[in-house]
Amino acid sequence: MTELDYSQILSREVQNIKPSGIRRFFDIAAEMDHVISLGVGEPNFKTPWAIRKAGMDSLERGRTWYTGNAGLAELKEEICVYLKRRFNLTYQSKDEVLVTVGGSEAIDIMIRSLVNPGDEVLIPEPCFVAYAPIASLSGAVPVPIETRAEDQFRLTAKALKEKLTSKTKLLIFPFPNNPTGAVMRREHLEEIAAVLRDTNVMVLSDEIYAELTYGGQRHVSIAELPGMWQRTVVVNGFSKAYAMTGWRLGYAAGPAPVIQQMLKVHQFAIMCAPTTSQYAAIVALRDCDEEIAYMVSEYDTRRRMIVDGLNHLGLTCFEPQGAFYVFPSIQKTGLSSEDFCQRLLYSQHVAVVPGTAFGSCGEGFVRISYAYSLEHILEALKRIERFLESL
Repeated sequence: MTELDYSQILSREVQNIKPSGIRRFFDIAAEMDHVISLGVGEPNFKTPWAIRKAGMDSLERGRTWYTGNAGLAELKEEICVYLKRRFNLTYQSKDEVLVTVGGSEAIDIMIRSLVNPGDEVLIPEPCFVAYAPIASLSGAVPVPIETRAEDQFRLTAKALKEKLTSKTKLLIFPFPNNPTGAVMRREHLEEIAAVLRDTNVMVLSDEIYAELTYGGQRHVSIAELPGMWQRTVVVNGFSKAYAMTGWRLGYAAGPAPVIQQMLKVHQFAIMCAPTTSQYAAIVALRDCDEEIAYMVSEYDTRRRMIVDGLNHLGLTCFEPQGAFYVFPSIQKTGLSSEDFCQRLLYSQHVAVVPGTAFGSCGEGFVRISYAYSLEHILEALKRIERFLESL
Protein backbone atom coordinates (compact mmCIF):
# COMPACT_ATOMS: atom_id res chain seq x y z
CA MET A 1 0.00 0.00 0.00
CA THR A 2 1.30 3.45 -0.92
CA GLU A 3 2.25 5.61 2.07
CA LEU A 4 0.51 8.96 1.77
CA ASP A 5 2.66 12.06 1.90
CA TYR A 6 0.24 14.55 3.41
CA SER A 7 2.63 17.45 2.85
CA GLN A 8 2.01 16.93 -0.88
CA ILE A 9 -1.75 16.52 -0.46
CA LEU A 10 -2.71 19.34 1.88
CA SER A 11 -3.06 22.95 0.76
CA ARG A 12 0.31 24.69 0.70
CA GLU A 13 -1.35 27.95 1.70
CA VAL A 14 -2.87 26.37 4.82
CA GLN A 15 0.35 24.56 5.71
CA ASN A 16 2.23 27.85 5.57
CA ILE A 17 -0.05 29.50 8.13
CA LYS A 18 1.30 29.47 11.67
CA PRO A 19 -1.04 28.32 14.45
CA SER A 20 -2.39 31.00 16.78
CA GLY A 21 0.17 32.14 19.33
CA ILE A 22 -2.66 32.82 21.76
CA ARG A 23 -4.01 29.30 21.76
CA ARG A 24 -0.56 27.75 21.98
CA PHE A 25 0.15 29.28 25.39
CA PHE A 26 -3.41 28.62 26.52
CA ASP A 27 -3.03 24.93 25.64
CA ILE A 28 0.25 24.67 27.55
CA ALA A 29 -1.29 26.35 30.59
CA ALA A 30 -4.28 23.99 30.46
CA GLU A 31 -1.93 21.04 31.14
CA MET A 32 -0.39 22.65 34.24
CA ASP A 33 -1.63 22.94 37.82
CA HIS A 34 -2.29 26.19 39.68
CA VAL A 35 -1.87 28.35 36.60
CA ILE A 36 -3.22 31.89 36.48
CA SER A 37 -4.08 32.48 32.86
CA LEU A 38 -4.34 36.07 31.69
CA GLY A 39 -3.99 35.03 28.09
CA VAL A 40 -7.43 34.61 26.56
CA GLY A 41 -9.76 37.53 25.82
CA GLU A 42 -12.87 36.06 27.39
CA PRO A 43 -15.05 37.86 29.96
CA ASN A 44 -15.19 36.16 33.34
CA PHE A 45 -18.80 37.31 33.72
CA LYS A 46 -21.75 35.03 33.07
CA THR A 47 -24.01 35.99 30.20
CA PRO A 48 -26.66 38.26 31.78
CA TRP A 49 -29.67 36.34 33.05
CA ALA A 50 -32.20 38.02 30.75
CA ILE A 51 -30.20 36.85 27.73
CA ARG A 52 -29.84 33.30 29.04
CA LYS A 53 -33.56 33.17 29.82
CA ALA A 54 -34.43 34.32 26.29
CA GLY A 55 -32.28 31.51 24.89
CA MET A 56 -33.96 28.94 27.11
CA ASP A 57 -37.40 30.26 26.26
CA SER A 58 -36.67 29.89 22.55
CA LEU A 59 -35.77 26.24 23.11
CA GLU A 60 -38.84 25.55 25.23
CA ARG A 61 -41.03 26.99 22.48
CA GLY A 62 -39.40 24.73 19.91
CA ARG A 63 -37.74 27.52 17.97
CA THR A 64 -35.03 25.22 16.69
CA TRP A 65 -35.46 25.58 12.94
CA TYR A 66 -33.26 27.39 10.42
CA THR A 67 -33.70 31.12 10.22
CA GLY A 68 -33.36 33.06 6.98
CA ASN A 69 -29.80 33.08 5.70
CA ALA A 70 -29.23 36.70 6.69
CA GLY A 71 -30.72 36.21 10.16
CA LEU A 72 -34.00 36.78 11.96
CA ALA A 73 -35.76 39.88 10.64
CA GLU A 74 -36.53 40.97 14.21
CA LEU A 75 -32.88 40.69 15.21
CA LYS A 76 -31.67 42.64 12.18
CA GLU A 77 -34.14 45.40 13.00
CA GLU A 78 -32.86 45.52 16.59
CA ILE A 79 -29.27 45.70 15.34
CA CYS A 80 -30.18 48.76 13.28
CA VAL A 81 -31.91 50.39 16.24
CA TYR A 82 -28.91 49.63 18.45
CA LEU A 83 -26.31 50.97 15.99
CA LYS A 84 -28.29 54.19 15.59
CA ARG A 85 -28.89 54.56 19.32
CA ARG A 86 -25.35 53.83 20.49
CA PHE A 87 -23.13 54.91 17.58
CA ASN A 88 -25.22 57.16 15.30
CA LEU A 89 -25.00 54.69 12.39
CA THR A 90 -27.96 54.26 10.04
CA TYR A 91 -28.63 50.99 8.18
CA GLN A 92 -31.63 49.32 6.52
CA SER A 93 -32.30 45.97 8.15
CA LYS A 94 -33.46 44.22 4.99
CA ASP A 95 -30.33 44.42 2.87
CA GLU A 96 -27.59 46.22 4.85
CA VAL A 97 -27.22 43.83 7.81
CA LEU A 98 -26.04 40.21 7.91
CA VAL A 99 -26.05 38.03 11.06
CA THR A 100 -23.00 35.75 11.27
CA VAL A 101 -21.41 33.05 13.40
CA GLY A 102 -19.42 35.42 15.57
CA GLY A 103 -17.61 38.49 14.37
CA SER A 104 -14.91 36.18 13.06
CA GLU A 105 -17.13 34.85 10.29
CA ALA A 106 -18.09 38.38 9.31
CA ILE A 107 -14.40 39.28 8.96
CA ASP A 108 -13.74 36.16 6.89
CA ILE A 109 -16.58 36.58 4.41
CA MET A 110 -16.07 40.33 4.04
CA ILE A 111 -12.46 39.77 2.99
CA ARG A 112 -13.37 36.84 0.73
CA SER A 113 -16.16 38.84 -0.91
CA LEU A 114 -13.91 41.77 -1.67
CA VAL A 115 -10.40 40.70 -2.68
CA ASN A 116 -9.01 39.19 -5.85
CA PRO A 117 -5.68 37.35 -6.04
CA GLY A 118 -2.85 39.82 -5.68
CA ASP A 119 -4.90 42.57 -4.05
CA GLU A 120 -3.25 44.16 -1.03
CA VAL A 121 -4.91 44.25 2.38
CA LEU A 122 -3.48 46.82 4.80
CA ILE A 123 -3.35 45.59 8.40
CA PRO A 124 -2.28 47.83 11.30
CA GLU A 125 -0.19 45.77 13.72
CA PRO A 126 -0.08 44.64 16.48
CA CYS A 127 -3.55 43.24 15.83
CA PHE A 128 -5.94 40.31 16.16
CA VAL A 129 -4.26 37.17 14.87
CA ALA A 130 -6.84 36.22 12.21
CA TYR A 131 -6.65 39.09 9.71
CA ALA A 132 -3.47 38.18 7.83
CA PRO A 133 -4.21 34.43 7.56
CA ILE A 134 -7.70 35.10 6.21
CA ALA A 135 -6.30 37.56 3.67
CA SER A 136 -3.69 35.01 2.56
CA LEU A 137 -6.27 32.24 2.25
CA SER A 138 -8.30 34.57 0.03
CA GLY A 139 -5.35 35.06 -2.33
CA ALA A 140 -4.63 38.60 -1.16
CA VAL A 141 -1.31 40.00 0.03
CA PRO A 142 -1.34 41.10 3.69
CA VAL A 143 0.58 44.37 4.14
CA PRO A 144 1.36 45.20 7.77
CA ILE A 145 1.41 48.80 8.99
CA GLU A 146 3.41 49.13 12.18
CA THR A 147 1.82 51.16 14.97
CA ARG A 148 4.05 52.44 17.75
CA ALA A 149 3.85 52.88 21.50
CA GLU A 150 4.86 56.54 21.18
CA ASP A 151 1.68 57.08 19.11
CA GLN A 152 -0.33 55.09 21.67
CA PHE A 153 -0.57 52.38 19.01
CA ARG A 154 -2.92 54.45 16.86
CA LEU A 155 -2.84 54.27 13.08
CA THR A 156 -1.46 57.55 11.74
CA ALA A 157 -2.29 59.14 8.40
CA LYS A 158 1.42 59.26 7.58
CA ALA A 159 1.89 55.52 8.12
CA LEU A 160 -1.23 54.77 6.06
CA LYS A 161 -0.10 56.95 3.13
CA GLU A 162 3.27 55.21 3.02
CA LYS A 163 1.63 51.82 2.47
CA LEU A 164 -1.05 52.78 -0.07
CA THR A 165 -0.42 51.50 -3.61
CA SER A 166 -2.44 50.95 -6.77
CA LYS A 167 -3.02 47.37 -5.54
CA THR A 168 -4.53 48.35 -2.18
CA LYS A 169 -8.09 47.02 -1.93
CA LEU A 170 -8.89 46.99 1.76
CA LEU A 171 -7.87 48.54 5.07
CA ILE A 172 -8.52 46.52 8.20
CA PHE A 173 -9.41 48.98 10.96
CA PRO A 174 -9.25 47.20 14.33
CA PHE A 175 -10.18 49.79 16.97
CA PRO A 176 -10.60 49.56 19.92
CA ASN A 177 -7.60 47.34 19.46
CA ASN A 178 -6.71 43.83 20.47
CA PRO A 179 -3.97 43.48 21.83
CA THR A 180 -2.97 47.05 22.70
CA GLY A 181 -6.20 48.60 23.96
CA ALA A 182 -5.61 51.57 21.64
CA VAL A 183 -8.57 53.66 20.47
CA MET A 184 -9.06 56.14 17.64
CA ARG A 185 -10.87 59.31 18.70
CA ARG A 186 -12.82 61.42 16.21
CA GLU A 187 -9.90 63.73 15.48
CA HIS A 188 -7.69 60.75 14.61
CA LEU A 189 -10.42 59.22 12.44
CA GLU A 190 -10.74 62.45 10.46
CA GLU A 191 -7.08 62.23 9.50
CA ILE A 192 -7.49 58.64 8.26
CA ALA A 193 -10.70 59.48 6.40
CA ALA A 194 -8.99 62.38 4.63
CA VAL A 195 -6.44 59.92 3.21
CA LEU A 196 -9.08 57.42 2.04
CA ARG A 197 -11.86 59.59 0.59
CA ASP A 198 -10.25 60.01 -2.84
CA THR A 199 -9.35 56.32 -3.22
CA ASN A 200 -11.24 53.10 -4.00
CA VAL A 201 -10.02 51.50 -0.80
CA MET A 202 -12.67 49.81 1.34
CA VAL A 203 -12.55 49.62 5.14
CA LEU A 204 -13.34 46.66 7.38
CA SER A 205 -13.99 48.30 10.74
CA ASP A 206 -13.77 45.61 13.43
CA GLU A 207 -15.70 47.16 16.32
CA ILE A 208 -16.20 44.12 18.54
CA TYR A 209 -14.87 46.14 21.52
CA ALA A 210 -16.88 49.29 20.72
CA GLU A 211 -18.78 49.16 24.02
CA LEU A 212 -15.60 48.69 26.08
CA THR A 213 -14.10 52.18 26.18
CA TYR A 214 -12.93 54.20 29.17
CA GLY A 215 -12.18 57.77 30.18
CA GLY A 216 -15.66 59.15 29.54
CA GLN A 217 -15.50 59.24 25.72
CA ARG A 218 -17.76 57.00 23.66
CA HIS A 219 -16.47 55.00 20.73
CA VAL A 220 -16.83 56.72 17.34
CA SER A 221 -17.11 54.55 14.22
CA ILE A 222 -15.20 55.61 11.14
CA ALA A 223 -18.40 54.82 9.19
CA GLU A 224 -20.03 57.86 10.86
CA LEU A 225 -17.65 60.32 9.20
CA PRO A 226 -18.66 62.06 5.94
CA GLY A 227 -17.78 60.01 2.87
CA MET A 228 -16.91 56.86 4.86
CA TRP A 229 -20.25 55.04 5.25
CA GLN A 230 -20.29 53.88 1.62
CA ARG A 231 -16.77 52.43 1.81
CA THR A 232 -17.02 50.79 5.26
CA VAL A 233 -18.33 47.48 6.56
CA VAL A 234 -18.77 47.54 10.33
CA VAL A 235 -18.21 44.20 12.06
CA ASN A 236 -19.50 43.71 15.60
CA GLY A 237 -20.93 40.99 17.79
CA PHE A 238 -22.07 39.88 21.21
CA SER A 239 -19.07 38.00 22.60
CA LYS A 240 -17.25 40.79 24.42
CA ALA A 241 -19.81 43.41 25.47
CA TYR A 242 -22.46 40.89 26.52
CA ALA A 243 -20.17 38.08 27.75
CA MET A 244 -21.59 35.76 25.07
CA THR A 245 -18.43 34.17 23.66
CA GLY A 246 -19.87 30.65 23.47
CA TRP A 247 -23.10 31.77 21.81
CA ARG A 248 -21.11 32.50 18.61
CA LEU A 249 -23.04 35.42 17.20
CA GLY A 250 -21.92 38.50 15.32
CA TYR A 251 -22.98 40.69 12.43
CA ALA A 252 -21.83 42.90 9.60
CA ALA A 253 -23.44 46.18 8.54
CA GLY A 254 -22.57 48.01 5.35
CA PRO A 255 -23.57 49.03 1.84
CA ALA A 256 -26.09 46.65 0.26
CA PRO A 257 -23.89 45.67 -2.75
CA VAL A 258 -21.18 44.42 -0.39
CA ILE A 259 -23.55 42.72 2.07
CA GLN A 260 -25.25 40.97 -0.89
CA GLN A 261 -21.99 39.32 -1.91
CA MET A 262 -21.12 38.44 1.69
CA LEU A 263 -24.53 36.80 2.01
CA LYS A 264 -23.72 34.48 -0.90
CA VAL A 265 -20.57 33.21 0.80
CA HIS A 266 -22.46 32.87 4.08
CA GLN A 267 -25.28 30.92 2.38
CA PHE A 268 -23.00 28.27 0.98
CA ALA A 269 -20.54 28.02 3.87
CA ILE A 270 -22.79 28.40 6.92
CA MET A 271 -26.53 28.54 6.04
CA CYS A 272 -27.46 30.65 9.07
CA ALA A 273 -26.27 31.62 12.54
CA PRO A 274 -27.55 29.62 15.57
CA THR A 275 -31.27 30.21 16.05
CA THR A 276 -31.21 30.10 19.86
CA SER A 277 -28.41 32.68 19.96
CA GLN A 278 -30.35 35.00 17.66
CA TYR A 279 -33.41 35.04 19.91
CA ALA A 280 -31.19 35.68 22.93
CA ALA A 281 -29.42 38.52 21.13
CA ILE A 282 -32.69 40.37 20.56
CA VAL A 283 -33.08 40.68 24.34
CA ALA A 284 -29.42 41.64 24.74
CA LEU A 285 -29.83 44.60 22.41
CA ARG A 286 -33.14 45.72 23.86
CA ASP A 287 -32.69 45.27 27.58
CA CYS A 288 -29.05 44.96 28.65
CA ASP A 289 -27.51 48.44 28.55
CA GLU A 290 -27.23 48.41 32.35
CA GLU A 291 -25.41 45.09 32.34
CA ILE A 292 -22.92 46.48 29.82
CA ALA A 293 -22.36 49.54 32.02
CA TYR A 294 -21.73 47.34 35.05
CA MET A 295 -19.19 45.16 33.26
CA VAL A 296 -17.41 48.18 31.79
CA SER A 297 -17.14 49.70 35.27
CA GLU A 298 -15.60 46.49 36.58
CA TYR A 299 -13.16 46.30 33.68
CA ASP A 300 -12.18 49.91 34.30
CA THR A 301 -11.25 49.12 37.92
CA ARG A 302 -9.14 46.18 36.78
CA ARG A 303 -7.58 48.25 34.02
CA ARG A 304 -6.35 50.93 36.39
CA MET A 305 -5.09 48.34 38.85
CA ILE A 306 -3.08 46.34 36.33
CA VAL A 307 -1.63 49.40 34.57
CA ASP A 308 -0.49 50.86 37.90
CA GLY A 309 0.85 47.48 39.02
CA LEU A 310 2.87 46.86 35.87
CA ASN A 311 4.32 50.36 35.83
CA HIS A 312 5.28 49.95 39.49
CA LEU A 313 7.17 46.79 38.53
CA GLY A 314 9.03 48.68 35.83
CA LEU A 315 7.18 47.13 32.89
CA THR A 316 6.29 50.33 31.08
CA CYS A 317 2.64 50.26 30.08
CA PHE A 318 0.71 53.04 28.37
CA GLU A 319 -2.86 53.44 29.58
CA PRO A 320 -5.23 51.63 27.19
CA GLN A 321 -8.55 53.35 26.54
CA GLY A 322 -10.44 50.39 25.08
CA ALA A 323 -11.00 46.61 25.06
CA PHE A 324 -9.68 44.63 28.06
CA TYR A 325 -5.97 44.21 27.36
CA VAL A 326 -2.73 45.86 28.38
CA PHE A 327 0.40 45.68 26.26
CA PRO A 328 3.39 46.35 28.51
CA SER A 329 6.98 46.59 27.31
CA ILE A 330 9.28 43.85 28.64
CA GLN A 331 12.38 45.20 26.88
CA LYS A 332 14.11 46.08 30.18
CA THR A 333 14.35 42.36 30.97
CA GLY A 334 16.55 41.68 27.94
CA LEU A 335 14.33 38.73 27.05
CA SER A 336 12.45 38.22 23.82
CA SER A 337 8.66 38.20 24.09
CA GLU A 338 8.61 34.44 23.54
CA ASP A 339 11.28 33.74 26.17
CA PHE A 340 9.62 36.04 28.69
CA CYS A 341 6.27 34.27 28.37
CA GLN A 342 7.74 30.77 28.47
CA ARG A 343 9.89 31.46 31.51
CA LEU A 344 7.07 33.24 33.34
CA LEU A 345 4.73 30.33 32.64
CA TYR A 346 7.08 27.57 33.72
CA SER A 347 8.59 29.35 36.73
CA GLN A 348 5.58 31.20 38.15
CA HIS A 349 2.64 29.54 36.42
CA VAL A 350 1.30 32.77 34.91
CA ALA A 351 0.18 32.65 31.28
CA VAL A 352 0.38 35.77 29.12
CA VAL A 353 0.83 36.04 25.35
CA PRO A 354 3.96 37.12 23.43
CA GLY A 355 3.51 40.37 21.55
CA THR A 356 4.87 38.65 18.44
CA ALA A 357 1.65 36.60 18.25
CA PHE A 358 0.07 39.84 16.97
CA GLY A 359 2.73 40.78 14.42
CA SER A 360 6.48 41.12 14.29
CA CYS A 361 6.35 44.68 15.66
CA GLY A 362 4.98 43.18 18.88
CA GLU A 363 8.47 42.04 19.80
CA GLY A 364 9.44 43.46 23.17
CA PHE A 365 5.85 43.44 24.44
CA VAL A 366 3.39 40.95 25.93
CA ARG A 367 -0.40 40.98 25.99
CA ILE A 368 -2.15 40.61 29.31
CA SER A 369 -5.93 40.36 29.52
CA TYR A 370 -7.77 41.92 32.45
CA ALA A 371 -11.03 40.15 31.63
CA TYR A 372 -10.39 38.19 34.81
CA SER A 373 -11.16 38.69 38.50
CA LEU A 374 -9.31 41.18 40.68
CA GLU A 375 -8.05 38.28 42.77
CA HIS A 376 -6.47 36.65 39.72
CA ILE A 377 -4.92 39.93 38.62
CA LEU A 378 -3.46 40.70 42.06
CA GLU A 379 -1.98 37.23 42.41
CA ALA A 380 -0.57 37.40 38.89
CA LEU A 381 1.13 40.72 39.67
CA LYS A 382 2.75 39.17 42.76
CA ARG A 383 4.06 36.26 40.70
CA ILE A 384 5.32 38.56 37.94
CA GLU A 385 7.17 40.56 40.59
CA ARG A 386 8.85 37.36 41.87
CA PHE A 387 9.76 36.45 38.31
CA LEU A 388 11.35 39.84 37.64
CA GLU A 389 13.30 39.63 40.89
CA SER A 390 14.64 36.23 39.85
CA LEU A 391 16.07 37.76 36.68
